[in-house]
Amino acid sequence: MGKKSVLTEELKKRFGFDTFKGNQEAIINNVLNGNDTFVLMPTGGGKSLCYQLPAMLMEGTAIVISPLIALMKNQVDAIRTLSSEDGVALFLNSSLSKPQIEAVKESIMSGKTKMLYVAPESLNKVENVEFLKNIKISFYAVDEAHCISEWGHDFRPEYRRIRPIINKIGDAPVIALTATATPKVQHDIQKTLEMTNATVFKSSFNRANLYYEIRQKNTSDIDKEIIKFIKTQGGKSGIIYCLSRKKVTELSESLNLNGIAALPYHAGMEAAVRSENQDSFLMEKVNVIVATIAFGMGIDKPDVRYVIHYDIPKSLEGYYQETGRSGRDGGEGQCIAFYSRKDLQKLEKFMQGKPISEQEIGKQLLLETAAYAESSICRRKLLLHYFGEEYNEDNCGNCDNCLHPKILIDARDLLCAVLETIELVGEKFKAEVIIDILTGKLNVESDAYNFEDLELWNSVKDEEVDLLSPAIRQALISGYIIKDIENYGVLKITKEGKKFLKEPQKFEVSKDIVFSDDVGEVAPRVGSSAADPELFSILKDLRKKYSKKLGFPPFAIFQDPSLEAMSTTYPITIDELQNIPGVGEGRAKKFGQEFVDVIARYVDENDIVRPEDLRIKTVANKSKLKVEIIMAIDRKVALDELAISRGLELGELLDEVDSIVFSGTKLNIDYFLHEVMDDERIEEVFDYFKNVAESDDIDDAIEYLGEDEYTREEVRLVRIKFLLEVGN
Repeated sequence: MGKKSVLTEELKKRFGFDTFKGNQEAIINNVLNGNDTFVLMPTGGGKSLCYQLPAMLMEGTAIVISPLIALMKNQVDAIRTLSSEDGVALFLNSSLSKPQIEAVKESIMSGKTKMLYVAPESLNKVENVEFLKNIKISFYAVDEAHCISEWGHDFRPEYRRIRPIINKIGDAPVIALTATATPKVQHDIQKTLEMTNATVFKSSFNRANLYYEIRQKNTSDIDKEIIKFIKTQGGKSGIIYCLSRKKVTELSESLNLNGIAALPYHAGMEAAVRSENQDSFLMEKVNVIVATIAFGMGIDKPDVRYVIHYDIPKSLEGYYQETGRSGRDGGEGQCIAFYSRKDLQKLEKFMQGKPISEQEIGKQLLLETAAYAESSICRRKLLLHYFGEEYNEDNCGNCDNCLHPKILIDARDLLCAVLETIELVGEKFKAEVIIDILTGKLNVESDAYNFEDLELWNSVKDEEVDLLSPAIRQALISGYIIKDIENYGVLKITKEGKKFLKEPQKFEVSKDIVFSDDVGEVAPRVGSSAADPELFSILKDLRKKYSKKLGFPPFAIFQDPSLEAMSTTYPITIDELQNIPGVGEGRAKKFGQEFVDVIARYVDENDIVRPEDLRIKTVANKSKLKVEIIMAIDRKVALDELAISRGLELGELLDEVDSIVFSGTKLNIDYFLHEVMDDERIEEVFDYFKNVAESDDIDDAIEYLGEDEYTREEVRLVRIKFLLEVGN
């Protein structure tokens, strides 16, 4: 009888399966042959079996190093249900009493225990090291091995100490297993565990059954949107991930109030309650678990039908692992994440106070997450590329971007400009710097390196600026450039990229999805795309009709982003329409009536629920005034005259200028300042704000400078100059 049939028999006898999945059999044979083994296998691929079966077949006890007590208990319980032998799998951790620890050690010494689960902290204890030196160890299994790497999404410093402890206890083969590792993380794992010669088994990261979708996060409507979604799912099981414990509790209560059986789960709850809630979900007493990322590691529930991310995760590894808990049986799995840039800004603030290297790594991981969320190309292609896998299909047919593809634009000239700029700066800078050079953005780096002297400085046309990030992302996927992770994401050109520069060819990209920064004023989504695809198509046809009738190109009437915005917010009056981005008062009055009539009819026929209050008019008028002020200052119009022409007091005009400055817009008011104040007085007030002031409060400034010496308007003008020079 061949080796294969013996292994298959053992698989049937011990686990009840007729056949192995994927690489399982080859991995198990490699472990049985005493070789170091590295296993990269997505969630649901059957990683645990790769060390559990050989542990049962080999002489001695396998040491399984695992990060979570809950995960150990879950796996030990699962093995005990499969085996008739008492004590075949045990764990050793801080939850055990002294008598329990002694019982575990006795079981190991007697030879009954084939697997001992330990946390790295427990493994590090002197008494445990001394005990393990005296037993026969078949091999070491390092589960969730990505915890070793600072570049992993769940870095744990104690994982770095695993190899030195193994060296103290006694050498034996090592099998390292993880569901999420980029090439950089894989290298870190193998190097730190001193297993660079290990046989590597990589399974595909493609989970073809999972549907990926990103939705605009509207803080006022998100709970309602989630409740409506869950109610369309019947009694299917789902997980909702939130970043904060408070939100976990609030959302769980809200779901129950709306007739959805849900329970919370987070690390701040009592261990017994947490365990009980987890079991209730596994036993299907409730349909939904609302949890922080503390939930789910090693949880083997095959029929989770949807995973919702209330907040976008800190890394794509985290996102991939958490979405991977849906559809593990190969059936349907919907993965919906709510995204807003403000959430990413909050996550970045949380990093403050950490070592600079950790902050840099964290920022890079966040940038990758933002790129994934905002990109309009296939989500599957982007995810797989991130994990070092090539996906050759143009349309996966199972993500929001592929089901609602965006218009493709040939950006070969733009890519040439990007590649030339990377070459010009000696392949020493990140994507953000390359974009700053091409768009002429002044900052510390441009001053320090004289980027303004470069031939390509500020060379990209306004209409192409939005294509720069997508072009760089597509160039990475196409292999024209690579990102040097060791050097915090510096871009380098590949051989293919150099070839492209010599012979440019068709290079198609689509603009990123536009997400609003003001998450409180976003219209709810319809279907699974940012815009209502049916209405978008109707409006495009109407635009084409206008184009033929007036002899204008379609974009001169309304551009695609404007039509998408109309298909999201459903404006049904001219006032509402003129506040759609890229429309304005003139276009709205000139072309808009038929568009709003068509939208109103569509809303009525399809029972569309529109946002209750778009608060449009005041926002629009304010925006218009700000644009006029910026243009007037560019033309060096005196500010007192500008105020009179707009029917404003100078103080009211300065309120608007303050607002413009605080938003980050660059202005220069020196021409007016030098007209109304002499240099010495300007310098004195400027010096106050630079060297004395504890805040930018005007009253404090006047009190210090002297009420008789300076007017309020003079102090405000110099404060604007100060903020522009030091802030913008």
